[in-house]
Amino acid sequence: MSSPYALPSVTNRHEDSALVRAYRGMRPEKTPIWFMRQAGRSLPEYRDLRVGTDMLDACLTPELASEITLQPVRRHHVDAAIFFSDIVIPVRLAGVDVTIVAGRGPVLASPVRTAADVAALPPLDPEALAPVRDAVTMTVAQLGATPLIGFAGAPYTLASYLVEGGPSKEQLRTRALMHSDPETWSALLRWCSEITGAFLAAQIGAGASAGQLFDSWAGSLSLADYTEHVARHSAAAIAPAKALGVPIVHFGIGTGELLGAMHGIGADVMGVDWRLPLDEASRRLGDTVPLQGNIDPALLTAPWPVIEAHVRDVLARGLAAPAHVVNLGHGVPPDTDPDVLTRIVEFVHAHA
Repeated sequence: MSSPYALPSVTNRHEDSALVRAYRGMRPEKTPIWFMRQAGRSLPEYRDLRVGTDMLDACLTPELASEITLQPVRRHHVDAAIFFSDIVIPVRLAGVDVTIVAGRGPVLASPVRTAADVAALPPLDPEALAPVRDAVTMTVAQLGATPLIGFAGAPYTLASYLVEGGPSKEQLRTRALMHSDPETWSALLRWCSEITGAFLAAQIGAGASAGQLFDSWAGSLSLADYTEHVARHSAAAIAPAKALGVPIVHFGIGTGELLGAMHGIGADVMGVDWRLPLDEASRRLGDTVPLQGNIDPALLTAPWPVIEAHVRDVLARGLAAPAHVVNLGHGVPPDTDPDVLTRIVEFVHAHA
């Protein structure tokens, strides 16, 4: 299946912003900061706006998705917005029956576990991405000098949802399929890379200044399995966005042993979770790759002196890399006090 998406070049978009300069490997005067999942459940204005609206419906209503994306920028004065959506949106737009179950996450009506199941997966109609493009266009028009980051789920993570039928801590069925039927596995990941790649490229084409590929579940893989069975599909997923000239961040959970291979798919920046100190991550990458991270989300409920000491340490270790964008080592927990996030932003801007 070849990609039908031909989007215009978007080079030089927000190139002078602190975020994009850091993503390009330069150190701006102030270290930029944003938070994964900064838009969403931790904000009372988000909870008020979402009353009576299904999660995936909110993602596909341009006015809602745009407003939710903008909320944390107004409140926290972060250096970037991250497009509010969900990694299963391209699966939904392709026509696969997927819902978000409260307290659980994405759930598939019919798991995909056989060659016939994969063959039955529908292609993604480019026109189905119109709500995504519209939401990005609306958002960029209101952000002004603040760049927007587009995002998408990596093929392995999408495949794990499809095979498991929902979230899974170990991806046992997923990894079993990878080894027991490699042809079906490759066909599944090709489909995933095409739809998620089109989803990310649509955001870039509509105005996003960078992209981030999330491989939430790649930490369940060995380095050998990632390299042999996954990496080329992740490379295919980011290729359409990279062709548009924007920097690409790659991030996974529990992927410290995969950092080099994940960077090797063509990523410009590596996100690092809280498990691996940034100076060690930089060493593993030859001290040549810009890094993003890696405040421990668990510490957001700690007393301020504990948080401050931790953020100071993250900033100090981030100096080992060519450039550093402060972020969490995962997403904002839903019970986080928003004022804590605002205070962290102010601290980083004042002390970087």
